[in-house]
Amino acid sequence: MDPERLSPERLASYHAYTRKHSVNWPMYCVARALLLPFFLVYFRLDRRGREYGKAKGGVIVAANHRSFLDPFVVGACLPWRRPMNYMAKVELFERRWQGWMLSRLGAFPVRRGESDEESMLTARMIAERGGAVCVFPEGTRIRRGTLADPKRGVGRLALQTGAVVIPTAVLGTEHVRRGWAIRPRKCKVRLGPPMTFPRAEEPSPALAETVTARIWPNVLLQWEDLGGLPPMRRAAVIGAGSWGTAVAVLLARGGLEVQLGARTTDRVEELIEDGENRRYLPGVPLPEQIDVRPASAIELAGLDLICLAIPSKQLPQAVGAIADRVSSRSAVLMLTKGLISPQGQLPSDYVGERVRARAIACLGGPAHAREAVSGSAALVLGSADEELRVQIGEVFDKAGLVCERSRDVTGVEMAGAAKNAAALAAAAAEPHGLNAAGIAVAAIWRECIDHAVARGADPDTFAGLAGVGDLTATMMAPAGRNRRAGELLGTGTPAAEIPGKIGQASEGLDTAPILAEAVASSGVEADALASLAALIRGDCDVEEWIATLRRVERERQAA
Repeated sequence: MDPERLSPERLASYHAYTRKHSVNWPMYCVARALLLPFFLVYFRLDRRGREYGKAKGGVIVAANHRSFLDPFVVGACLPWRRPMNYMAKVELFERRWQGWMLSRLGAFPVRRGESDEESMLTARMIAERGGAVCVFPEGTRIRRGTLADPKRGVGRLALQTGAVVIPTAVLGTEHVRRGWAIRPRKCKVRLGPPMTFPRAEEPSPALAETVTARIWPNVLLQWEDLGGLPPMRRAAVIGAGSWGTAVAVLLARGGLEVQLGARTTDRVEELIEDGENRRYLPGVPLPEQIDVRPASAIELAGLDLICLAIPSKQLPQAVGAIADRVSSRSAVLMLTKGLISPQGQLPSDYVGERVRARAIACLGGPAHAREAVSGSAALVLGSADEELRVQIGEVFDKAGLVCERSRDVTGVEMAGAAKNAAALAAAAAEPHGLNAAGIAVAAIWRECIDHAVARGADPDTFAGLAGVGDLTATMMAPAGRNRRAGELLGTGTPAAEIPGKIGQASEGLDTAPILAEAVASSGVEADALASLAALIRGDCDVEEWIATLRRVERERQAA
């Protein structure tokens, strides 16, 4: 902001005008007479709880903030003779004519991101003289997803003034503006029952925090009553392997109540007794918010999020067991990496066709369980639903993860399936030379990218965390199941014996034959994948497979 354009004197003049006059009454009446019919017709403004706006004495309207339009639609819910003042970011007052207009219509400047005592004093003076002042406890506009956590200023103001607090929710205003266009979108405002608090001249920060914590749930109540997206509160993770356990721990750290579903009762008792998953994730204690139980006993009704941490080969059976118990208000997060037999469907597509969830997301990237719970991991969250990306992303952000958001679900899931096959092939080829391993990875990766792009994926996804990032981490992990499976496969161990030897399923072994068939059926050349599938089936030995890879590479170079 240019200090010459908004001098301290001019800034102080806006506060002085609001403290003395509140609004310019003629301008306020004209603006309201023009805007209210426009709001009712163009935005089909739905005003609920207007009777609560008639509370006597000073009033603090505590509202969520979605759009520049919020102060105007909220003010339209109060009686004509009760003009509402509100805080607006100081940048809006830079232009002299705009600042003058805003101040006459009830706005006064606030410096966001810092303790602005002048603004707090102005708000306090308005409420103490019996006026109405609107504050947005979130501190900034939250355009998508659930509401953000509030700042304690609203609690401090309520205590200092003793004014009535009206919890208020606004929904739909975030869809009104696109660029300079103002679109006719349905907007809703709901005022809740007034709240009162005893007056305290100089409340402590802890007391202000406590009062804010009492106000905000009532704002959330109005928000959810309007149909706003509720915050995630309860989740379940089905599958208590290393990655399922890690995600359960992360969700608990993100503030959710979590049920962790294990396969058998004996396994549940083992996890509860140990207080950790010693078999797959030793040394990581399970937080108190995690309720371990058999997967069949998971209470799916009322859950906000259901995470499926199940190998691709077992996913159809697991989905069949829960499909009719999943609520249409629940979201599903896929932790499975691979393709589903026999048609080679992506996990999210398979589940989406069988479960009536409100939305589906997937988690990709270098998913190393121990690094994730240590807070040093970066992952990719993919979903076509923007609000779900925001919801789950916020939970993982709170848990300490670096969480990249993507709308390219096909790319994220195809990259996850491709890296399993490529990492398996690299480990199997390595005993025959690093060059052979490099040829195997490059050929399989290229075929998978061509197939994914044909299915609508963004090739950039394969160049990022979900693709190259995940592939690199998988190939370098010395104890990774795909690497161990590949090493055994490369030494001649039959594929059927490998899961028993490594103690876990290998997604690469399960996925590669399905992936080869899916790629070939899409019209993309899949010679490298087909030869890997033949090795897994036992139709060729390792030497024949390596020879096929070299032949395919020579033919490609000659083409």
